[in-house]
Amino acid sequence: MPVKRLINYPIILRVLSFLLLVVSAFMLSGILFAWYFREPLWPLLISFLITFTTGGLSWLFLGKRNTKGIGKREGYLIVALSWVVVSLFGSLPYILSNSIPSFTNAFFETMSGFTTTGASILTDIEAVPKSILYWRALTHWLGGMGIIVLTVAILPFLGIGGMQLLIAEMPGITPDKLHPRIMATAKRLWGIYVLFTLLETLILWIGEMNFFDAICHAFATMATGGFSTKNDSIAGFAPFTQYVIIFFMILAGTNFTLHYLALHRKFDKLWSNQEFKVYLGIIVIISILTTIGILLFRFENSLESAFRNSLFTVVSILTTTGFVMTDYMLWPTSVWIMIFTLMFIGGSAGSTGGGIKIARHLLLVKNSWVELKRAIHPQAVIPVKFNGKSVSQQIIFNVMAFFLLYIMIFITGVVVMAFIGLDFQTSIGAVAATLGNIGPGIGGVGPVENYAFFTPFAKWFLSFLMLLGRLELFTVLIVISPAFWRS
Repeated sequence: MPVKRLINYPIILRVLSFLLLVVSAFMLSGILFAWYFREPLWPLLISFLITFTTGGLSWLFLGKRNTKGIGKREGYLIVALSWVVVSLFGSLPYILSNSIPSFTNAFFETMSGFTTTGASILTDIEAVPKSILYWRALTHWLGGMGIIVLTVAILPFLGIGGMQLLIAEMPGITPDKLHPRIMATAKRLWGIYVLFTLLETLILWIGEMNFFDAICHAFATMATGGFSTKNDSIAGFAPFTQYVIIFFMILAGTNFTLHYLALHRKFDKLWSNQEFKVYLGIIVIISILTTIGILLFRFENSLESAFRNSLFTVVSILTTTGFVMTDYMLWPTSVWIMIFTLMFIGGSAGSTGGGIKIARHLLLVKNSWVELKRAIHPQAVIPVKFNGKSVSQQIIFNVMAFFLLYIMIFITGVVVMAFIGLDFQTSIGAVAATLGNIGPGIGGVGPVENYAFFTPFAKWFLSFLMLLGRLELFTVLIVISPAFWRS
């Protein structure tokens, strides 16, 4: 009878230690904003010292033994633990600055940041020190492409391979490799990510935003996170700024592999991609229907304003960014139900968006259609095809299992929220918004509300749902399953 290999804990500690060093370096960058805005330096400085010292000491004294490689079990553990560990240390600036003195609230805000959910407990965002708001936006940006992908880019310096980490970070559909070496793949992904972030920052800065607002909103947009520096999110900005953010939200919700191909002038690959065409189709069709709905019921008098509000809301929810420009709960019921439905679709596979992902929906629909054909022609061999290529039965089973688990977790989450006394709309809104990494939901967590009123238990439970959604269920569920820990 085969015996499972023991988990290599030293290598897990080694990677987590290095990850803390990386996070501490980014944390230190916030001190520049504290100095510029004449805010206290010590909250971020002490947070940096604690994080750097913990990571450095662990790296020096505990992480040098038996570091020969990462297997699947180590990969899953590293990915699952990394989000918890960075959220624990990422909470320090909130607590030390007294911006969020409660540890539960600080952890919730940080987990929401790193998982790019955008659900907030802050009731007066503009009262928070700008250096802390910068760190808040930066947690989005780091979590957007995945902290692990960043680490994978430099894992060769640690003497270990990184493919298992990328598989654990993006389970389900096999991630496209832009280069035979995983390090080069991660670098190309981050290069595109940084390029788009800088470009959006520059355009927003040229417009009405100052540099601080521009970079924070660029971080939140490209990460499809949704944390804003303003209490009214994007509503107070001019149409130019809103259209710019719409454009970059669409880019962020697109498979980054397609960006790579487009930058290399392989536009035929872009326009022939089935997921991309469906993605744009959903945006166009739902935006038009929403515009018609709010015009018919006279919620807007201007066609341009109605279209802009509709387009912004549809793109924000579909890409799971969660920026807010208007209270869609005031729109006709049929319209906001369409918006709520988008929360179960999500962005493209390989994007920074959360949710179920359009590719999974496509594969499920295609497989259902093929099953109907097989029922009519039992002897026929009819493969499921995606972008002209046959999809293996293993991937189809994976997608079906994901859907089943997603719905089961959603229903369970709604029941848990109802048990603690929340109404039905708020329960389904909170669970859909956190599991899908969206931020705003419906009911008590609608676009103009926040999560401050939840009990500590509810915040910890919703934080767990954020982690589940960000790691697309399987990674966390595998780690907490008894079979994973059997030697």
